[in-house]
Amino acid sequence: MEEKEVQSSVTDEERDVSPPKRFKEKCPPDNIDAEVSISQLIVEEVDLLEQPQIGVEPQVLPEIKYEYLDHTADVQIHAWGFNLQEAFEQCAMGMFGYMTDIDTVDNKGTQTIEANGHDMLSLLFGFLDEFLFIFNADPFFIARKITITSFDRDNFKIKAVGHGETFDISKHPQGTEVKAITYSNMQFHEAEDYAEVFVIIDI
Repeated sequence: MEEKEVQSSVTDEERDVSPPKRFKEKCPPDNIDAEVSISQLIVEEVDLLEQPQIGVEPQVLPEIKYEYLDHTADVQIHAWGFNLQEAFEQCAMGMFGYMTDIDTVDNKGTQTIEANGHDMLSLLFGFLDEFLFIFNADPFFIARKITITSFDRDNFKIKAVGHGETFDISKHPQGTEVKAITYSNMQFHEAEDYAEVFVIIDI
């Protein structure tokens, strides 16, 4: 007996089961509902995993723009950036980098500091000294990244946030202890789209 093709009177719009375009090639036509729901769940789960968690700083280190220069019994940090604010941030990260391997520090929390001075050099000194203080005393915080949130050049005031965690000798390699920030040969220089600072730390 010759078979006849039976056409349904129900349109595709009435069925309303066609998958989104991105799933059409992957879903077999005879099991569209099941395949679409499973695919949507998988895609939604992947999207959630790929989204950064709110309030958590990404585990990415800024470009390193500092170096250590030999100095009699001490060490000099030379840091630079697009402007003086970035040079300050890099100098603080260079200080922490001298005390441990920054790659072992995770972004688990933040610490906020404020500093002021009567000129730019005293502001740089106070800025670094505040971060050194929260490392040497409770909460014994070591920063992986420094972000200056307010840089008042007219009144010589700074607000900054350190991203990192509590120092743990079992996790963080112990580098060289920084005893103090010094004014010895402290310098800053600015030009168009470039700034640099030089700071000697007592070790």
